[in-house]
Amino acid sequence: MSKVKEVDVLIVGAGFAGLYMLHLLRDKQKLNAVVLEHAGGVGGTWYWNRYPGARCDIASHEYSFSFSDELQQEWSWSEKYAGQAEILRYLEHVAERFNLKPDIEFNTKVQSAVFDEGLKRWSIKTEAGEVYSAQYFIPAVGTLSSANIPFIQGQNDFKGDEYVTSRWPTNGVDFRGKKVGIIGTGATAIQAIPVIAEECEQLFVFQRTANYTSPLCNGPMTEKNEREIKANYQQLRDDEQESFGGMPYKQQRPSALADSPDEREAHYQKRWEAGGFNVWLGSYEDILFNEEANKTVADFLRSKIRERVNDPKLAELLCPEEEQLFGIKRQPCETNYYEAFNRDNVTLVDIKSAPIKEITAEGLNTAEGSYEFDILIYATGFDAFTGSLFKMGITGRNGRTLQEYWADGPRTYLGLSVHGFPNMFTITGPQSPSVLFNMPLAIEMHCDWIADCIKHMNAQNLLEAEVDLPHEDGWIDHTREVADMTLFPKAKSWYMGANIPGKPRVFMVYVAGGPAYKKVITDIADNGYEGFKFTQ
Repeated sequence: MSKVKEVDVLIVGAGFAGLYMLHLLRDKQKLNAVVLEHAGGVGGTWYWNRYPGARCDIASHEYSFSFSDELQQEWSWSEKYAGQAEILRYLEHVAERFNLKPDIEFNTKVQSAVFDEGLKRWSIKTEAGEVYSAQYFIPAVGTLSSANIPFIQGQNDFKGDEYVTSRWPTNGVDFRGKKVGIIGTGATAIQAIPVIAEECEQLFVFQRTANYTSPLCNGPMTEKNEREIKANYQQLRDDEQESFGGMPYKQQRPSALADSPDEREAHYQKRWEAGGFNVWLGSYEDILFNEEANKTVADFLRSKIRERVNDPKLAELLCPEEEQLFGIKRQPCETNYYEAFNRDNVTLVDIKSAPIKEITAEGLNTAEGSYEFDILIYATGFDAFTGSLFKMGITGRNGRTLQEYWADGPRTYLGLSVHGFPNMFTITGPQSPSVLFNMPLAIEMHCDWIADCIKHMNAQNLLEAEVDLPHEDGWIDHTREVADMTLFPKAKSWYMGANIPGKPRVFMVYVAGGPAYKKVITDIADNGYEGFKFTQ
């Protein structure tokens, strides 16, 4: 058995969260901290998701770290919305600039993480047999890092090449002269389909549920734009922190129902032309709270699909159904998505009316037909929030696993900590704003809070911090109450765990917005970390 490596802090994951957490604890507090990373390099989701068309749908200069003005001023983005490769280069630059790599163990997968009640420390074992002992255990594995591949009859029979979008080969895939099948039409597929369609001989798109989407309106980052942003970065960051989703859309109006139909149409059109999340978060406040208001934006977006798709029957298949609400599932952005279906080499297959029956050696069969292809792509999403945590074999007090404790759905206090799992802090965990806030800023918010809590503990020689159960119950109730004021829980989405068979249907995001959440966690810290029990 290998010698136990004693550290102050063990962090899992080297994406945005793991890199910043390491910087805060190692460089600012001089703690002995180490990061374990399954991948061969930094980047997290941007390391794995190399599929064609992968890019961020938040503006590049906003989807970046704000903690270092020097970093902000020295880095230049080439596009308004950065692609995967550029974001990965950025994170590699961050790792090099702050000399983080010496304390990151790459190609290392956690097998188990067990809290030792006698030692009051976490024992973390890797698949390679290494053992670490840490006072603090911080999973920084992200909310969307565990791929969801649904079971389909005959799955092992396919003789062609298979790919999962979230585990894309580092050297890419050559689609020239190939027939391709892609299962899924969520945010990932909406990015990938137009790019693959231009390269392959034939593309079959298997769609169960049509999605609302709006154009990204990407373009090059001009020198003038960059100068203006860098000259006003602090104001931009202040505006982000004060906005609901961490993206300042100042054109948002209170109510879609208060405007006349003509005014409303004109406003939607302007927001549509502005691109990105402007229709979703920059048009009207009440579209996420009021079904009648939501119907106005849903109708507008369906009209846009009908304008862009040449075949009326095909357009209707690509239109979400009348009862499907807008913006309460993951909201995709697109570039030439609908135009891809005007191509002769793209076929849309409706698997809602004719479900997939089986995968065969040559392709797959639905209830109404057979399709043959050389390459099969799963663009079927993620086991969000919980998937990667469960895979680490996390065990807290009394031998109780996290999976057992969360059998009826995730339970956290503030999305930061879990009763029965002392000194374990989750970054952008369930019941925090996470995926409904600009993720790098949400990560910074959590990492700063965790670092301050650890500093507080170390200054007073406190060995354990554990959430008490009543406060955890209270936070879960509050999260549910806030969600029930919105339309979000009405969707069958991965926000609810609805994409995973057998997963409890619990809304997993705090939807009061980033500013309200930050005030809550700041007040709790200022009140001596109310809700936490500390022991020496």
